Amino acid sequence: MNKKTNKLVKFIFITASILFAIPSIIYFIQKKTVLQFEPYFQFLYDAQVSRATQTILYIVILAILAVAYFAIVKRRKEIFKNIKEVFIFIAIISLIFVAVLPFTSSDIFYYLSVGRIDSKYHQNPYYTTIKEFVEQGENSKYLQTDKVLEQGYNNYWADTTVVYGPVWQLVCKLVAGVSFGNIDFALLIFKLLNVFVHLCNCYLIYKISHKKIFTLLYGLNPLVLIEGIACVHNDIFVVLFMLLALYFLTQKKNLVSTVVFLAISTAIKYFAIILLPFVIIYYFKEEKPLKRFEKCIQYGLIFLIVFAIPYIFFVRDAQVLSGLFVQQEKLAKSFYIILNEYFKGPDISATTVNHILLGAFTIIYFFTCIVLLNKKEIFLRNEMKKANYFVMAFLFLLITNFQPWYVIWLFPLLMWQSSENIKWIPQIAIITEFANSIFLTYGEGWQNGVPFTFILIVGSLGIWIINQKTKKLKII
Repeated sequence: MNKKTNKLVKFIFITASILFAIPSIIYFIQKKTVLQFEPYFQFLYDAQVSRATQTILYIVILAILAVAYFAIVKRRKEIFKNIKEVFIFIAIISLIFVAVLPFTSSDIFYYLSVGRIDSKYHQNPYYTTIKEFVEQGENSKYLQTDKVLEQGYNNYWADTTVVYGPVWQLVCKLVAGVSFGNIDFALLIFKLLNVFVHLCNCYLIYKISHKKIFTLLYGLNPLVLIEGIACVHNDIFVVLFMLLALYFLTQKKNLVSTVVFLAISTAIKYFAIILLPFVIIYYFKEEKPLKRFEKCIQYGLIFLIVFAIPYIFFVRDAQVLSGLFVQQEKLAKSFYIILNEYFKGPDISATTVNHILLGAFTIIYFFTCIVLLNKKEIFLRNEMKKANYFVMAFLFLLITNFQPWYVIWLFPLLMWQSSENIKWIPQIAIITEFANSIFLTYGEGWQNGVPFTFILIVGSLGIWIINQKTKKLKII
Protein backbone atom coordinates (compact mmCIF):
# COMPACT_ATOMS: atom_id res chain seq x y z
CA MET A 1 0.00 0.00 0.00
CA ASN A 2 2.79 2.43 0.88
CA LYS A 3 4.58 1.75 -2.41
CA LYS A 4 1.39 2.46 -4.36
CA THR A 5 0.84 5.66 -2.38
CA ASN A 6 4.42 6.81 -2.99
CA LYS A 7 4.12 6.18 -6.72
CA LEU A 8 0.77 7.97 -6.75
CA VAL A 9 2.19 11.06 -5.06
CA LYS A 10 5.03 11.26 -7.59
CA PHE A 11 2.60 10.66 -10.45
CA ILE A 12 0.33 13.47 -9.22
CA PHE A 13 3.25 15.89 -8.99
CA ILE A 14 4.43 15.04 -12.51
CA THR A 15 0.88 15.25 -13.87
CA ALA A 16 0.28 18.66 -12.27
CA SER A 17 3.58 19.87 -13.72
CA ILE A 18 2.55 18.68 -17.20
CA LEU A 19 -0.82 20.43 -16.80
CA PHE A 20 1.13 23.65 -16.16
CA ALA A 21 3.00 23.08 -19.42
CA ILE A 22 0.11 22.10 -21.71
CA PRO A 23 -1.22 25.66 -22.37
CA SER A 24 2.28 26.80 -23.33
CA ILE A 25 2.82 23.81 -25.60
CA ILE A 26 -0.50 24.49 -27.34
CA TYR A 27 0.44 28.15 -27.76
CA PHE A 28 3.80 27.29 -29.31
CA ILE A 29 2.26 24.70 -31.66
CA GLN A 30 -0.21 27.31 -32.87
CA LYS A 31 2.15 30.29 -33.10
CA LYS A 32 5.42 28.44 -33.87
CA THR A 33 7.31 31.19 -31.98
CA VAL A 34 7.30 33.26 -28.79
CA LEU A 35 7.80 36.42 -30.84
CA GLN A 36 5.12 38.92 -29.80
CA PHE A 37 4.24 36.71 -26.83
CA GLU A 38 2.63 38.97 -24.23
CA PRO A 39 2.91 37.44 -20.75
CA TYR A 40 0.26 39.59 -19.13
CA PHE A 41 -0.95 36.92 -16.71
CA GLN A 42 -2.70 34.77 -19.31
CA PHE A 43 -2.52 31.16 -18.23
CA LEU A 44 -4.38 29.71 -21.23
CA TYR A 45 -3.42 32.35 -23.87
CA ASP A 46 -6.95 32.15 -25.25
CA ALA A 47 -9.07 35.30 -25.30
CA GLN A 48 -12.26 33.20 -25.49
CA VAL A 49 -11.64 31.78 -22.02
CA SER A 50 -12.57 34.23 -19.28
CA ARG A 51 -9.95 35.40 -16.82
CA ALA A 52 -12.04 34.02 -13.96
CA THR A 53 -11.98 30.55 -15.52
CA GLN A 54 -8.24 30.79 -16.15
CA THR A 55 -7.67 31.80 -12.54
CA ILE A 56 -9.72 28.91 -11.16
CA LEU A 57 -7.87 26.43 -13.36
CA TYR A 58 -4.51 27.87 -12.32
CA ILE A 59 -5.39 27.76 -8.61
CA VAL A 60 -6.61 24.16 -8.85
CA ILE A 61 -3.42 22.97 -10.59
CA LEU A 62 -1.24 24.96 -8.18
CA ALA A 63 -3.13 23.49 -5.20
CA ILE A 64 -2.62 19.95 -6.51
CA LEU A 65 1.07 20.67 -7.03
CA ALA A 66 1.39 22.13 -3.52
CA VAL A 67 -0.35 19.19 -1.83
CA ALA A 68 1.80 16.70 -3.74
CA TYR A 69 4.90 18.76 -2.88
CA PHE A 70 4.31 18.55 0.87
CA ALA A 71 3.37 14.89 0.58
CA ILE A 72 6.66 14.12 -1.17
CA VAL A 73 8.62 16.02 1.48
CA LYS A 74 6.80 14.20 4.26
CA ARG A 75 7.28 10.75 2.68
CA ARG A 76 10.77 11.43 1.29
CA LYS A 77 12.44 8.48 3.06
CA GLU A 78 9.99 6.03 1.55
CA ILE A 79 9.79 7.60 -1.90
CA PHE A 80 13.50 8.10 -2.54
CA LYS A 81 16.01 5.39 -1.67
CA ASN A 82 18.98 7.73 -2.11
CA ILE A 83 19.91 11.26 -3.11
CA LYS A 84 20.48 10.18 -6.73
CA GLU A 85 16.78 9.40 -7.08
CA VAL A 86 15.98 12.83 -5.62
CA PHE A 87 18.10 14.59 -8.23
CA ILE A 88 16.68 12.54 -11.09
CA PHE A 89 13.14 13.44 -10.05
CA ILE A 90 13.98 17.14 -9.64
CA ALA A 91 15.68 17.14 -13.05
CA ILE A 92 12.61 15.59 -14.72
CA ILE A 93 10.27 18.14 -13.13
CA SER A 94 12.61 21.00 -14.01
CA LEU A 95 12.69 19.97 -17.69
CA ILE A 96 8.88 19.88 -17.74
CA PHE A 97 8.82 23.48 -16.50
CA VAL A 98 11.17 24.46 -19.33
CA ALA A 99 8.12 24.05 -21.56
CA VAL A 100 6.09 26.56 -19.50
CA LEU A 101 6.13 30.02 -21.05
CA PRO A 102 6.80 32.98 -18.69
CA PHE A 103 3.13 33.80 -18.18
CA THR A 104 3.57 36.03 -15.10
CA SER A 105 6.48 38.19 -16.21
CA SER A 106 8.18 39.60 -19.30
CA ASP A 107 11.52 40.14 -17.53
CA ILE A 108 13.30 37.40 -19.50
CA PHE A 109 12.73 39.26 -22.77
CA TYR A 110 14.19 42.39 -21.21
CA TYR A 111 17.22 40.40 -20.00
CA LEU A 112 17.79 39.05 -23.48
CA SER A 113 17.36 42.38 -25.24
CA VAL A 114 19.71 44.37 -23.00
CA GLY A 115 22.17 41.54 -23.47
CA ARG A 116 21.67 41.76 -27.23
CA ILE A 117 22.28 45.51 -27.56
CA ASP A 118 25.41 44.97 -25.49
CA SER A 119 26.85 41.92 -27.29
CA LYS A 120 25.73 42.59 -30.88
CA TYR A 121 25.48 46.38 -31.11
CA HIS A 122 28.09 47.36 -28.49
CA GLN A 123 25.77 49.65 -26.53
CA ASN A 124 26.17 50.20 -22.81
CA PRO A 125 22.78 49.23 -21.33
CA TYR A 126 23.48 51.13 -18.10
CA TYR A 127 23.35 54.35 -20.13
CA THR A 128 21.31 53.49 -23.23
CA THR A 129 17.83 51.95 -23.14
CA ILE A 130 16.52 49.53 -25.74
CA LYS A 131 14.13 52.16 -27.08
CA GLU A 132 16.82 54.83 -27.27
CA PHE A 133 19.05 52.52 -29.30
CA VAL A 134 16.34 51.38 -31.72
CA GLU A 135 15.10 54.91 -32.28
CA GLN A 136 18.56 56.31 -33.06
CA GLY A 137 19.15 57.03 -36.73
CA GLU A 138 18.40 53.98 -38.87
CA ASN A 139 18.72 51.44 -36.06
CA SER A 140 15.06 50.48 -36.39
CA LYS A 141 16.07 48.39 -39.41
CA TYR A 142 17.59 45.86 -37.01
CA LEU A 143 14.09 44.96 -35.84
CA GLN A 144 13.52 43.19 -39.15
CA THR A 145 16.28 40.64 -38.64
CA ASP A 146 16.89 40.57 -34.88
CA LYS A 147 13.85 39.07 -33.17
CA VAL A 148 15.48 39.23 -29.73
CA LEU A 149 15.78 42.98 -30.18
CA GLU A 150 12.25 43.24 -31.54
CA GLN A 151 10.78 41.40 -28.56
CA GLY A 152 12.76 43.60 -26.19
CA TYR A 153 11.70 46.78 -27.97
CA ASN A 154 8.06 45.93 -27.27
CA ASN A 155 8.81 45.10 -23.64
CA TYR A 156 7.47 47.01 -20.64
CA TRP A 157 11.03 47.76 -19.50
CA ALA A 158 12.29 48.87 -22.92
CA ASP A 159 12.71 52.48 -21.79
CA THR A 160 14.66 51.55 -18.64
CA THR A 161 18.41 51.17 -18.27
CA VAL A 162 19.72 48.05 -16.51
CA VAL A 163 18.59 47.84 -12.89
CA TYR A 164 20.73 44.85 -11.86
CA GLY A 165 24.37 44.45 -10.99
CA PRO A 166 27.01 43.96 -13.72
CA VAL A 167 27.49 40.23 -13.16
CA TRP A 168 23.92 39.69 -14.29
CA GLN A 169 24.42 41.88 -17.32
CA LEU A 170 27.45 39.80 -18.29
CA VAL A 171 25.30 36.66 -18.10
CA CYS A 172 22.64 38.30 -20.28
CA LYS A 173 25.29 39.43 -22.73
CA LEU A 174 26.69 35.90 -23.02
CA VAL A 175 23.32 34.21 -23.58
CA ALA A 176 22.02 36.86 -25.98
CA GLY A 177 25.32 36.81 -27.85
CA VAL A 178 24.93 33.15 -28.83
CA SER A 179 21.24 33.50 -29.72
CA PHE A 180 21.91 34.74 -33.30
CA GLY A 181 18.96 37.06 -32.92
CA ASN A 182 16.52 34.14 -32.64
CA ILE A 183 14.12 34.77 -29.76
CA ASP A 184 13.00 31.11 -29.47
CA PHE A 185 16.55 29.81 -29.35
CA ALA A 186 17.52 32.53 -26.87
CA LEU A 187 14.64 31.69 -24.53
CA LEU A 188 15.46 27.98 -24.67
CA ILE A 189 19.14 28.60 -23.87
CA PHE A 190 18.21 30.77 -20.89
CA LYS A 191 15.70 28.24 -19.58
CA LEU A 192 18.20 25.38 -19.84
CA LEU A 193 20.81 27.55 -18.13
CA ASN A 194 18.36 28.20 -15.30
CA VAL A 195 17.68 24.46 -15.00
CA PHE A 196 21.43 23.86 -14.71
CA VAL A 197 21.72 26.54 -12.03
CA HIS A 198 18.67 25.13 -10.24
CA LEU A 199 20.24 21.66 -10.12
CA CYS A 200 23.54 23.16 -8.93
CA ASN A 201 21.64 24.87 -6.12
CA CYS A 202 20.03 21.57 -5.16
CA TYR A 203 23.44 19.90 -5.14
CA LEU A 204 25.00 22.63 -2.98
CA ILE A 205 22.11 22.53 -0.53
CA TYR A 206 22.63 18.81 -0.11
CA LYS A 207 26.43 19.14 0.25
CA ILE A 208 25.96 21.80 2.93
CA SER A 209 23.10 20.20 4.85
CA HIS A 210 23.62 16.47 4.05
CA LYS A 211 19.84 16.09 4.21
CA LYS A 212 17.37 15.25 1.43
CA ILE A 213 14.64 17.35 2.99
CA PHE A 214 16.29 20.70 2.24
CA THR A 215 17.07 19.69 -1.33
CA LEU A 216 13.42 18.75 -1.84
CA LEU A 217 12.02 21.82 -0.05
CA TYR A 218 13.93 24.03 -2.47
CA GLY A 219 14.11 21.87 -5.60
CA LEU A 220 10.40 21.03 -5.88
CA ASN A 221 8.89 24.17 -4.40
CA PRO A 222 6.20 25.39 -6.85
CA LEU A 223 7.30 29.03 -6.54
CA VAL A 224 10.90 28.15 -7.38
CA LEU A 225 9.79 26.05 -10.37
CA ILE A 226 7.35 28.66 -11.69
CA GLU A 227 9.40 31.79 -11.12
CA GLY A 228 12.92 30.34 -11.43
CA ILE A 229 12.48 28.06 -14.44
CA ALA A 230 9.16 28.82 -16.18
CA CYS A 231 9.51 32.61 -15.83
CA VAL A 232 13.33 32.55 -15.88
CA HIS A 233 14.03 35.04 -13.11
CA ASN A 234 17.61 35.77 -12.08
CA ASP A 235 17.09 35.18 -8.36
CA ILE A 236 18.25 31.56 -8.60
CA PHE A 237 21.61 32.91 -9.81
CA VAL A 238 21.81 35.04 -6.66
CA VAL A 239 21.03 31.90 -4.66
CA LEU A 240 23.74 29.97 -6.55
CA PHE A 241 26.52 32.32 -5.48
CA MET A 242 25.16 32.65 -1.95
CA LEU A 243 25.21 28.86 -1.64
CA LEU A 244 28.71 28.68 -3.10
CA ALA A 245 29.79 31.20 -0.46
CA LEU A 246 28.20 29.14 2.30
CA TYR A 247 29.63 25.90 0.89
CA PHE A 248 33.18 27.25 0.99
CA LEU A 249 32.57 28.66 4.48
CA THR A 250 31.18 25.48 6.03
CA GLN A 251 32.74 22.66 4.01
CA LYS A 252 36.08 24.04 2.76
CA LYS A 253 36.81 26.58 5.51
CA ASN A 254 37.96 28.99 2.80
CA LEU A 255 36.96 32.55 3.63
CA VAL A 256 38.49 34.15 0.52
CA SER A 257 36.30 32.03 -1.75
CA THR A 258 33.33 32.72 0.51
CA VAL A 259 33.80 36.49 0.24
CA VAL A 260 34.43 36.32 -3.53
CA PHE A 261 31.20 34.40 -4.20
CA LEU A 262 29.23 36.64 -1.86
CA ALA A 263 30.55 39.67 -3.78
CA ILE A 264 29.49 38.07 -7.08
CA SER A 265 26.03 37.41 -5.65
CA THR A 266 25.81 41.03 -4.50
CA ALA A 267 26.85 42.15 -7.99
CA ILE A 268 23.59 40.62 -9.26
CA LYS A 269 21.21 41.79 -6.54
CA TYR A 270 22.52 43.97 -3.77
CA PHE A 271 20.74 42.49 -0.75
CA ALA A 272 23.25 39.62 -0.53
CA ILE A 273 25.74 41.96 1.19
CA ILE A 274 23.68 41.45 4.36
CA LEU A 275 25.53 38.17 4.97
CA LEU A 276 29.04 39.63 4.77
CA PRO A 277 29.79 40.53 8.43
CA PHE A 278 28.12 37.35 9.66
CA VAL A 279 30.40 35.05 7.63
CA ILE A 280 33.60 36.99 8.37
CA ILE A 281 33.03 37.21 12.12
CA TYR A 282 31.95 33.59 12.32
CA TYR A 283 35.13 32.48 10.54
CA PHE A 284 37.23 34.35 13.12
CA LYS A 285 35.09 33.38 16.10
CA GLU A 286 38.18 32.24 18.04
CA GLU A 287 39.83 35.64 17.72
CA LYS A 288 39.49 38.63 20.04
CA PRO A 289 37.09 41.48 19.09
CA LEU A 290 39.81 43.84 17.83
CA LYS A 291 41.27 41.11 15.63
CA ARG A 292 37.82 40.31 14.30
CA PHE A 293 37.34 43.96 13.42
CA GLU A 294 40.66 44.06 11.57
CA LYS A 295 39.64 40.96 9.59
CA CYS A 296 36.31 42.56 8.75
CA ILE A 297 38.18 45.51 7.22
CA GLN A 298 40.62 43.24 5.40
CA TYR A 299 38.04 40.91 3.91
CA GLY A 300 35.61 43.76 3.40
CA LEU A 301 38.16 45.32 1.04
CA ILE A 302 38.46 42.03 -0.84
CA PHE A 303 34.67 42.01 -1.13
CA LEU A 304 34.60 45.57 -2.50
CA ILE A 305 37.35 44.88 -5.04
CA VAL A 306 35.61 41.77 -6.39
CA PHE A 307 32.27 43.60 -6.36
CA ALA A 308 33.76 46.53 -8.30
CA ILE A 309 35.64 44.53 -10.96
CA PRO A 310 32.56 43.70 -13.13
CA TYR A 311 31.62 47.40 -13.17
CA ILE A 312 34.81 48.11 -15.11
CA PHE A 313 33.08 46.78 -18.22
CA PHE A 314 30.29 49.36 -17.94
CA VAL A 315 31.16 52.30 -15.70
CA ARG A 316 31.37 55.86 -17.05
CA ASP A 317 30.07 57.76 -14.06
CA ALA A 318 27.82 57.34 -11.02
CA GLN A 319 24.80 56.68 -13.25
CA VAL A 320 25.93 53.07 -13.46
CA LEU A 321 24.59 52.70 -9.90
CA SER A 322 21.20 54.25 -10.69
CA GLY A 323 19.64 50.80 -10.89
CA LEU A 324 19.96 50.61 -7.11
CA PHE A 325 17.15 53.13 -6.83
CA VAL A 326 14.93 52.46 -9.85
CA GLN A 327 13.08 49.52 -8.28
CA GLN A 328 12.71 51.29 -4.94
CA GLU A 329 11.00 54.24 -6.61
CA LYS A 330 8.08 52.03 -7.64
CA LEU A 331 5.12 50.98 -5.50
CA ALA A 332 3.76 47.55 -6.26
CA LYS A 333 2.99 44.36 -4.32
CA SER A 334 3.84 45.44 -0.77
CA PHE A 335 2.14 46.92 2.26
CA TYR A 336 3.33 50.30 0.98
CA ILE A 337 0.69 50.16 -1.73
CA ILE A 338 -1.96 49.82 1.00
CA LEU A 339 -0.48 52.81 2.86
CA ASN A 340 -0.46 54.83 -0.33
CA GLU A 341 -4.01 53.84 -1.23
CA TYR A 342 -5.82 54.13 2.12
CA PHE A 343 -3.62 56.00 4.61
CA LYS A 344 -2.06 58.69 2.48
CA GLY A 345 -1.98 62.09 4.14
CA PRO A 346 0.18 65.12 4.96
CA ASP A 347 1.68 63.43 8.02
CA ILE A 348 2.20 59.96 6.58
CA SER A 349 3.26 58.55 3.24
CA ALA A 350 4.78 55.39 1.86
CA THR A 351 8.08 57.20 1.37
CA THR A 352 8.17 58.46 4.95
CA VAL A 353 7.39 55.03 6.39
CA ASN A 354 10.00 53.43 4.13
CA HIS A 355 12.67 55.90 5.29
CA ILE A 356 11.77 55.31 8.95
CA LEU A 357 11.94 51.52 8.54
CA LEU A 358 15.19 51.78 6.58
CA GLY A 359 16.68 53.87 9.38
CA ALA A 360 15.51 51.38 12.01
CA PHE A 361 16.84 48.47 9.93
CA THR A 362 20.24 50.14 9.56
CA ILE A 363 20.54 50.89 13.29
CA ILE A 364 19.50 47.38 14.37
CA TYR A 365 21.78 45.79 11.78
CA PHE A 366 24.73 47.97 12.88
CA PHE A 367 24.31 47.17 16.57
CA THR A 368 23.81 43.46 15.80
CA CYS A 369 27.19 43.48 14.06
CA ILE A 370 28.79 45.31 17.01
CA VAL A 371 27.38 42.74 19.44
CA LEU A 372 28.59 39.93 17.19
CA LEU A 373 32.09 41.42 17.11
CA ASN A 374 32.25 41.26 20.88
CA LYS A 375 30.49 37.96 21.40
CA LYS A 376 32.44 35.28 23.25
CA GLU A 377 30.74 32.24 21.73
CA ILE A 378 29.57 32.29 18.13
CA PHE A 379 27.55 29.46 16.57
CA LEU A 380 26.82 29.30 12.86
CA ARG A 381 23.20 28.22 13.29
CA ASN A 382 22.39 31.18 15.52
CA GLU A 383 24.07 33.71 13.25
CA MET A 384 22.45 32.34 10.09
CA LYS A 385 19.09 32.63 11.83
CA LYS A 386 19.79 36.30 12.50
CA ALA A 387 21.04 36.86 8.96
CA ASN A 388 17.86 35.36 7.52
CA TYR A 389 15.72 37.54 9.78
CA PHE A 390 17.46 40.56 8.28
CA VAL A 391 16.83 39.22 4.78
CA MET A 392 13.16 38.73 5.74
CA ALA A 393 12.96 42.26 7.10
CA PHE A 394 14.55 43.65 3.95
CA LEU A 395 12.23 41.59 1.78
CA PHE A 396 8.90 42.26 3.49
CA LEU A 397 9.45 45.65 5.16
CA LEU A 398 11.88 47.67 3.04
CA ILE A 399 11.11 46.77 -0.57
CA THR A 400 8.36 48.94 -2.01
CA ASN A 401 8.25 46.98 -5.28
CA PHE A 402 7.92 43.46 -3.87
CA GLN A 403 7.68 40.59 -6.35
CA PRO A 404 6.80 36.93 -5.61
CA TRP A 405 10.09 35.53 -6.90
CA TYR A 406 12.02 37.50 -4.26
CA VAL A 407 10.91 34.88 -1.72
CA ILE A 408 13.54 32.59 -3.29
CA TRP A 409 16.09 34.68 -1.34
CA LEU A 410 15.01 32.94 1.87
CA PHE A 411 16.02 29.42 0.78
CA PRO A 412 19.86 29.55 0.99
CA LEU A 413 19.80 29.84 4.79
CA LEU A 414 16.84 27.50 5.30
CA MET A 415 18.89 24.62 6.79
CA TRP A 416 19.91 26.73 9.80
CA GLN A 417 16.46 27.98 10.71
CA SER A 418 14.12 26.89 13.48
CA SER A 419 11.67 24.08 12.75
CA GLU A 420 8.84 26.63 12.51
CA ASN A 421 10.66 28.67 9.88
CA ILE A 422 11.72 25.57 7.97
CA LYS A 423 8.01 24.96 7.48
CA TRP A 424 6.99 28.61 7.14
CA ILE A 425 9.38 29.65 4.36
CA PRO A 426 8.32 27.01 1.77
CA GLN A 427 4.69 27.61 2.76
CA ILE A 428 4.91 31.38 2.36
CA ALA A 429 6.51 30.84 -1.05
CA ILE A 430 3.42 28.94 -2.18
CA ILE A 431 1.03 31.42 -0.53
CA THR A 432 2.78 34.15 -2.54
CA GLU A 433 2.05 32.27 -5.77
CA PHE A 434 -1.60 31.90 -4.79
CA ALA A 435 -1.75 35.63 -4.02
CA ASN A 436 -0.26 36.36 -7.43
CA SER A 437 -3.26 34.70 -9.08
CA ILE A 438 -5.22 37.89 -8.41
CA PHE A 439 -3.49 39.30 -11.50
CA LEU A 440 -4.78 36.41 -13.61
CA THR A 441 -8.29 37.66 -12.86
CA TYR A 442 -7.87 41.42 -13.04
CA GLY A 443 -4.77 41.91 -15.19
CA GLU A 444 -1.45 43.55 -14.44
CA GLY A 445 -2.15 46.86 -12.74
CA TRP A 446 -0.52 48.52 -9.75
CA GLN A 447 -3.88 48.81 -7.97
CA ASN A 448 -4.14 45.01 -7.85
CA GLY A 449 -1.19 45.05 -5.49
CA VAL A 450 -3.67 45.80 -2.70
CA PRO A 451 -5.59 42.48 -2.79
CA PHE A 452 -2.31 40.66 -3.50
CA THR A 453 -0.73 42.12 -0.35
CA PHE A 454 -3.87 41.47 1.70
CA ILE A 455 -3.90 37.78 0.67
CA LEU A 456 -0.17 37.51 1.39
CA ILE A 457 -0.45 39.08 4.86
CA VAL A 458 -3.51 37.07 5.90
CA GLY A 459 -2.06 33.87 4.45
CA SER A 460 1.26 34.43 6.20
CA LEU A 461 -0.35 35.02 9.56
CA GLY A 462 -2.68 32.07 9.06
CA ILE A 463 0.04 29.52 8.36
CA TRP A 464 2.21 30.96 11.14
CA ILE A 465 -0.62 30.44 13.65
CA ILE A 466 -1.29 26.94 12.34
CA ASN A 467 2.41 26.06 12.57
CA GLN A 468 2.48 27.17 16.21
CA LYS A 469 -0.29 24.72 17.03
CA THR A 470 0.98 21.74 15.06
CA LYS A 471 3.80 19.32 15.64
CA LYS A 472 7.24 20.61 14.73
CA LEU A 473 8.76 19.39 11.49
CA LYS A 474 11.20 16.62 12.32
CA ILE A 475 14.60 17.01 10.69
CA ILE A 476 16.45 13.72 10.32
